[in-house]
Amino acid sequence: MTLAPLPAAPLRPARIEAFTFRCPIATPVRTSFGTMHDRPAVFVRAEDADGAVGWGEIWCNFPSCGAEHRARLLQTVLAPLATSRGFDSPQQAFAWLSAQTAVLAIQSGEPGPMAQVIAGIDQALWDLSARRAGQPLWRYLGGRRDRVPVYASGINPDRPQDVVAARRADGYRAFKLKVGFGAERDVANLRAVRDLIGPATPLMVDANQAWTLEEARAMAGPLAEFGLEWLEEPLRADRPWSEWQRLARATTMPLAAGENVMGQQGFEAAVGSGTLAVLQPDLAKWGGVSGCWPVAGLALGHGLRYCPHYLGGGIGLLASAHLLAAAGGDGVLEVDANPNPLRTELMGRLRVVEDGVCSLGEEPGIGVTPDLRELAEVAARGC
Repeated sequence: MTLAPLPAAPLRPARIEAFTFRCPIATPVRTSFGTMHDRPAVFVRAEDADGAVGWGEIWCNFPSCGAEHRARLLQTVLAPLATSRGFDSPQQAFAWLSAQTAVLAIQSGEPGPMAQVIAGIDQALWDLSARRAGQPLWRYLGGRRDRVPVYASGINPDRPQDVVAARRADGYRAFKLKVGFGAERDVANLRAVRDLIGPATPLMVDANQAWTLEEARAMAGPLAEFGLEWLEEPLRADRPWSEWQRLARATTMPLAAGENVMGQQGFEAAVGSGTLAVLQPDLAKWGGVSGCWPVAGLALGHGLRYCPHYLGGGIGLLASAHLLAAAGGDGVLEVDANPNPLRTELMGRLRVVEDGVCSLGEEPGIGVTPDLRELAEVAARGC
């Protein structure tokens, strides 16, 4: 399946800015490789020569200084480039910015941060274009529905059943638990959650690259009894696809990955390996709308589920939701279950979950406009 071409609309960026926020949190967010002691966000504001404005978000969870670093990359490197010329479309801007910084990304050893900043700019340019057209982004991209299924994600290993119960009361009907904290603990947590939600409720796990091939194969048996929708990133993202193939042959559980894949060739290799049932590009880490649109088409064309990865603030979450709604398919949107005012203050219609589904509505663009002063006050209060 090839998705329809993205729309073309000329633009001439006149000003691009980054706004950095940090929100202290009472309960750290834990993964198998690290802990987040606060919630950072870098929001991008793009203004065109005609005064149209759009918003995007740059992935910045790690390292702890990542938000400030990426904001400086935008200010000193990418914004001067993006405002130096006009473009036929946001897609052309994405391709040009990527090409112009390709050597610098290699020389500096920072292809990830460069790609993340470009992704944030790309989101902002698409939001700008949709707002100028007076259409919600999902419709502007050619979508026919505004409804997106959602699942509660990022559930920590400390009494996960409590978080699941709270999110279920909020309307969520699918859940993803963090694993990779030792077999005994992982299995006990899964059993507690499965006992709570019953056998029919979709349940997924994310190992966050925690295991070697041997460890993943050893965990496959204990995990299989819980009827999981997918096992996410059981292996490191830089391991050869031959290892993923060996793991796929050792288990019937669907495998998922994609948040740490970059570039069209990288995603083609991932799909071509024949190991994944779920493809999870993160539009704030690489690609924005321009890069992830063909990747979504690649996934759907090969019978995979396109399920956007996301764990950040509300701007990137909304962009992910609109992209999923426009692409269609049977994918579900990842919504972080942990407290984060920089997400909840900007979620717009995603705040309302009815029986596991959200409706995006008809507001232009992604549907929200950040109040920067209010966000600064919210971030200072923490949660």
